[in-house]
Amino acid sequence: MLIFECPYCGVMADETELAPGGEAHLTRVGAGADEADFEGYLFHRKNPRGVHFERWRHAAGCGKWFHAARDTMNLEVFGTYSAQVFAPPKELVAVIKKKRPDWEGWV
Repeated sequence: MLIFECPYCGVMADETELAPGGEAHLTRVGAGADEADFEGYLFHRKNPRGVHFERWRHAAGCGKWFHAARDTMNLEVFGTYSAQVFAPPKELVAVIKKKRPDWEGWV
């Protein structure tokens, strides 16, 4: 079972209290985008084996969206952080690189 710490209210919540929101840090396309770009935004997602960044909502708590970094192979949670950022915090990236030296980065 996944257990995340909500970065807003500080509650340790299991996945039954949360709502998944898919991949984090997506580049959304604007009104002037062509169909191929829009298709890519809607349907083409990374599905890595290993470190992955996701969006979650603390549905049974404060109701806010946040991002989480976790390992898709063993469900290890590296940390959570605010959804109002464009990249994972440097401190979290350092934690991941220390645990997974072969990891090539978040992009």
